[in-house]
Amino acid sequence: MSVLQTFKNLKAEGKKIVVVTSHEYWSAKILNDTNINGILIGDDLNMVVHGHEDTLSCDVETIAMHTRAVKKGAKDKFLIAGMPFMANRKGLKDSLDNVEILIKAGANAIKIEGVDGNEELYAHLSQSGIPTIGHIGLTPSHHNAIGGFKAQGKTKETALKIVEEAKKLEQLGCIAIVLEAVPQHVGAAVSKAVSIPVVGVGAGLDVDGQALVLPDMLGFSTDFKPKFVRTYMNGADLIKDAVNQFAADVHAKAFPGAAETYAPGKDQLK
Repeated sequence: MSVLQTFKNLKAEGKKIVVVTSHEYWSAKILNDTNINGILIGDDLNMVVHGHEDTLSCDVETIAMHTRAVKKGAKDKFLIAGMPFMANRKGLKDSLDNVEILIKAGANAIKIEGVDGNEELYAHLSQSGIPTIGHIGLTPSHHNAIGGFKAQGKTKETALKIVEEAKKLEQLGCIAIVLEAVPQHVGAAVSKAVSIPVVGVGAGLDVDGQALVLPDMLGFSTDFKPKFVRTYMNGADLIKDAVNQFAADVHAKAFPGAAETYAPGKDQLK
């Protein structure tokens, strides 16, 4: 069964799709043993991994490097690589070259922000048998043009535009849509307007699935928390407590103990 049909079946059966980001081998290996449907390697890593203020300086090779690492840890999951800023805006050939890099790095699908100007690329990828996911609503790489990282679709006109964009993405052959930072009724309208799944990132409860950034949901990101994030553990404090306990054990000469120390060789015992 194709990925497209699998995704459509999940939507038709009312089963939610769950997507979580991963950027490295260790987290991918853990996620491979969970009940999620897919892993996203997106340009958010520019912020949560590399410490930049936005996603704009991320490039294709950075996404590819992280995709290769995630692939090694999550061999059983559906991997989605995000096209970074300008990687799909320099003509069809350059865009296809960048897609090739990400697919060869281990991605099973490509996520592209926005619709306008990307129509030819979406259609060509679909015709080439490359699963493609459109990203609408808040598109972070366009934050300079839309006035920052803020919710979209909060007027009747912009909400209708988002619904029309979703319909166009389905017509262009996308297997799914990521819908970010819109009111719940807009998420519901988009999901109802298309037969392909709509995975929400802050799009309310009535979409076909949900996605979150792993460091955000685990409480590792301490400097910024979007409204749509639910924190499932206080990871930063857990790490600090563990490291401080290690430091205390070292200072108290309680580490290393016998269990962490190599025994002498037999000839040395003689």
